[in-house]
Amino acid sequence: MVDTPPQRVHDAGDLLRALVSLILGLLVTLAAVYLRGTAAGVESDMRQAGHAMDWLMDVPTNFLQQIVTVTVVLAVLIHLLVNREWLQSITAPLAMFVGYSLVLIISNLIVSTRNTTLIASFNPQNAFGSTVLLPDIYAGLAAFLSAAGPRRLRSTVKWGWNALYAVAVIMIIISSNSVSGVLVSLLLGRIAGMVIRYIVGTQNKGAWGEAVAQAVASIGIDLTELTRVDATLDKDGQPIPCLNDDLIEASRIYRAKDASGTRYTVSVMDGQLHTAGYLMQLWQWIKLSGVSMRRDRSAMDSMQHHMAVLFELRDLDLSALHPYGLTESAESSILVFYDDTHLTSIEPDLLDADQARQLMDFLARANSRGYTHRRITPNTLATDNEGHAVIAGWENSDSASSSANIALDRVQLLSLIAASLGVEETVRIALESWGKDTLIALMPFIQMVAIPSQTQALPGWNRQVMSDLRARLRSLAPPESVETTDQVTLSRFSLRSFLALVLLVIAVVVIFTQFNLQQVIQAVRNANPWMAGLSFLLGSFSWVGGAITLGVLVDKKKRNIPGIFLSQVASSFTSVSMPAGVGPAFVNLQYLRKSGYGNTMATAIMSAVVAVQFATTFVLLIVIGLFTGRNTLSGMIPTNTLVIVIGVVAIVAALAMAIPYTRRLIMDKLMPIVASYARHLLDILTQPRQLALAASGSVVQSAALGMSFWAALMAFGCRTNIFETTFVFLLANTLGSAVPTPGGLGAIEAVLFSAFRLAGVPSGVAISATLVFRVANYWLRIPLGALAMQWLGRHNLI
Repeated sequence: MVDTPPQRVHDAGDLLRALVSLILGLLVTLAAVYLRGTAAGVESDMRQAGHAMDWLMDVPTNFLQQIVTVTVVLAVLIHLLVNREWLQSITAPLAMFVGYSLVLIISNLIVSTRNTTLIASFNPQNAFGSTVLLPDIYAGLAAFLSAAGPRRLRSTVKWGWNALYAVAVIMIIISSNSVSGVLVSLLLGRIAGMVIRYIVGTQNKGAWGEAVAQAVASIGIDLTELTRVDATLDKDGQPIPCLNDDLIEASRIYRAKDASGTRYTVSVMDGQLHTAGYLMQLWQWIKLSGVSMRRDRSAMDSMQHHMAVLFELRDLDLSALHPYGLTESAESSILVFYDDTHLTSIEPDLLDADQARQLMDFLARANSRGYTHRRITPNTLATDNEGHAVIAGWENSDSASSSANIALDRVQLLSLIAASLGVEETVRIALESWGKDTLIALMPFIQMVAIPSQTQALPGWNRQVMSDLRARLRSLAPPESVETTDQVTLSRFSLRSFLALVLLVIAVVVIFTQFNLQQVIQAVRNANPWMAGLSFLLGSFSWVGGAITLGVLVDKKKRNIPGIFLSQVASSFTSVSMPAGVGPAFVNLQYLRKSGYGNTMATAIMSAVVAVQFATTFVLLIVIGLFTGRNTLSGMIPTNTLVIVIGVVAIVAALAMAIPYTRRLIMDKLMPIVASYARHLLDILTQPRQLALAASGSVVQSAALGMSFWAALMAFGCRTNIFETTFVFLLANTLGSAVPTPGGLGAIEAVLFSAFRLAGVPSGVAISATLVFRVANYWLRIPLGALAMQWLGRHNLI
């Protein structure tokens, strides 16, 4: 038996736990500041529950904290010393000191801000005893226990945590510490302890030497030899996965022989090292959208699946390592291979056309039975005993795969070969192996996010490879299909998802900073509830009008009436984070794309909707204005702002056309798209029947909102002419919407109030009616829009 002694491991799970603790600490702090009432309620409930234990009030708090601290520290340290855990015996107390220091620094920083709200959030109510802002006992012991852990391996650490939790509950019940202060202190200690534990490392609790031989004996192999194979290290000193065990990440490899002379390869995966692989799987799952990814929580799950896939590949007569069996010992999973199949790596720059063809055939055979590799990289290219090119490294593979996962496999192999042989040669070989239809179907999946970083690090790789590959596949497809083929969304971190996150953050900020709850409640209380409800119902008819306008411009075969209606409802959610009018256009565009329209046609239809609504509003203003004679708002047009905007746009356009490079770019790239878009827009706007129906929907939308404001005025006993009210509302709302605040917030209220006050409505009634109208047609719509957005998302309509 030849083996090396167990080494300390740096468990990536420790860093993950520290990160989670940091996030929780920030959330607790925000909750303590902005949800002060809730936090106080929790503390009050705990104290109410503690009334049954009045004797706790007589507990000497300082003595309790000191006795628990001393007992826990002594018990854990004795346990560590008895087990000869010398390094952790040193680092655990050091971590405790760091925890004490960290909580002291954070406490002083909070106090130095002089923010009374923040300070009060951590101060215990009616406290007696300790007056520390953030109690240090929890940070110190949490750091100590975290560094001395993990708790699953040491009973003293486990009971130390239980004692610490018990002290925390007692201190909150007797009002000595606040809930937020205890939680933040605990989390600070947890962060310190976990970071120190990761840096120092923990003792490997896996199977080594004799334990490996005993584990292998449990599955029928009586070893006479067991020799550790030295791992090859990369430039960072990390072990490189080896073809001997099919590229299992972070494994230990042994050569073995039994009493009959049969040779084996033994691969040992330690549970503590599997965390990094699991995090990589999670990252792939988070990064990629629309494709399923494996998430093996334990080393045993990963090994079991890997062995099953290798058996399945061999059943297809594909060259793969030959598994014997799987066993487990301590915190290690052990996979045993027969030593009858040997793989040799292929250098990508030495890859030839014949090998490329064999690799494509190999993948096609596996894919035909639903097996996908999921991570085809340069180090997975190999040759078997007969010299045939094969794909190795099936640890992250899967069976019963979707067409999207199969396409990703082929794109990864295609791009890898293209980086070695060139695009033209690669496509020629792929046409022979996979066929023309298969290659055309890969077009939407040719994206950078699908290509592993190892492939992108090849000498022959550059971004032009992807562009050339995409262009070459496009040349194989019929021209009419190229126009209608959109890219499949693979990356969750696309510009679209980033914008969605930004919009959500803006929405939250707007709601919490601009919603004057007291003023709104007062206005609603004074309103006639029936007329206020009527204002909401009338305003809701604007969704029907918007749905009519959009629906008549959508082809009958793609017309989904519930989806169209709910897309208008969903626009109420986007309006809280986008300027008024932009939100509905954004939702319409996304809905049209998901309904099967190409970018150009979707943009044309969306623009037609905006054009019809703008023209209808303009005509209504003229018609109603002629009959009512209203001109009280003529001085409110923001002339200077409009002129400045027009001037800036003109200057930018002139500069762009004056520079030869940008002029060629616009003429060669932009103008063909604009011409195609204009052609589609003219086709839509030159159909009289559709145009009339779309205009009627826009009339319904405008009239519904105007009548909604009329009902809001009626809620305060102000009887006005419904047509005059609609005219003033449309004009004021249009002007207020021109201000680029989320949903016109602030600007619309100001303009509506000013307009109706100038129109003769008393100031008190004008401001109250404006607030009721905005509650009914803005704030109450936000949750309804969010629900509609969820429904559209579940049905892949946005």
